[in-house]
Amino acid sequence: MADVAIFDDLAAEQDRLDAILGGLDDAEWAAPSAAAGWSVADVVLHLAQGEEAVTASTTGVGLAARSTDGASVDDLMDRLVRAERQAPVAVLPRWRTARLAAVTALRAADPDQPLPWVAAPLKPATLATTRLAELWAHGLDITGPLGIAFPDTTRLRHVAWLAYRTLPYAFVLVGEQPHSVFCELTAPDGTDTWRYGPPGADSAITGPAGAFCRVAAQRLAPAESGLQATGPHGSTALGLLRTYAK
Repeated sequence: MADVAIFDDLAAEQDRLDAILGGLDDAEWAAPSAAAGWSVADVVLHLAQGEEAVTASTTGVGLAARSTDGASVDDLMDRLVRAERQAPVAVLPRWRTARLAAVTALRAADPDQPLPWVAAPLKPATLATTRLAELWAHGLDITGPLGIAFPDTTRLRHVAWLAYRTLPYAFVLVGEQPHSVFCELTAPDGTDTWRYGPPGADSAITGPAGAFCRVAAQRLAPAESGLQATGPHGSTALGLLRTYAK
């Protein structure tokens, strides 16, 4: 799933958010987002910082997973936002410049050469996939509180793939051996079906792809998702879904 099409889809997701941000007024920029403690402007600043880090990664400079004082990735990201808070008039053009540069750098990078990133080096297509997942999740954080439409698209296939591929890592984090889980998800169009994993697995997760991705992005509780988990490891896998490493 993580192929060169991801670069076009990442750019398309950026374009969608760009169009929304361009229409916000001062009050909306200052409004609280769904990301705790961050305004809409803070979220966009965080996205800009992330895209700047992507471009830096293509030169061999990666994000450190933890600081010397043991702070988590979330803590570090919050510190960066607090240290560089700017007015929307500065934040929006900064993100626009950073997001274009990041996609350009990822397209130009050696597709087989992993780039330094938070927990482990990632190939450019996979790094682009993590950025799309991050962008989409923060798009929810921005649009939800403001009541702006942000419908699911077929680009969620990348987010769903990432969540599935991260399951072995998620099992190991809680001290379990990775287990095979089959995921059968209904695409946003309501007709297509996305399948990940071995169909013969003894555990499965089925349901809407949008809910699956929201659970993985920690924007929806598994119990409220409507997803069905079956087999000896289905419920555990559903609770461990993620699109990130930490």
